Amino acid sequence: MSLVETSEARKARLLALKARKESRSVNGAGLIKNRNFDPESRTLKKHAAANDDVEMVDTVEKNIEGLAEEVIQEDEEKRAEELNVFNIAPKRPNWDLKRETDKKLAKLERRTQEAIHTLIRQRLAAQKGDSDDIVGAMKAQERADKDEEDGSDEE
Repeated sequence: MSLVETSEARKARLLALKARKESRSVNGAGLIKNRNFDPESRTLKKHAAANDDVEMVDTVEKNIEGLAEEVIQEDEEKRAEELNVFNIAPKRPNWDLKRETDKKLAKLERRTQEAIHTLIRQRLAAQKGDSDDIVGAMKAQERADKDEEDGSDEE
């Protein structure tokens, strides 16, 4: 059901209830009203205008009368703004590429550094005449360290 149908159904129920209430008061089987007694303050009321017959002006239907149209209009305005290409395009065109590749590059950077260290060790080993493998490079490095220690002890 839409809001309009719901409000119409509610209005019909309220009118039926009001008609039933009036028919009971005409027949004499109506509710007893304490028109001069205020149960909240427990005192007698002063005579004022007939408050029982005044209809409620502030209703839910009147409060939300133009609300649906306003919401639809605001939604259409937001959709029109969303279709603007400048609002969709990122400020930096390659931000998503950087976001995806940063994690992978961190791993690759570590592996690159390890490979560089290995190559340096192999070159050092090759210069000293040892084998090309890592073990040879490490042995050559150990020999170089021992030679430096021995050279500093002789002085």
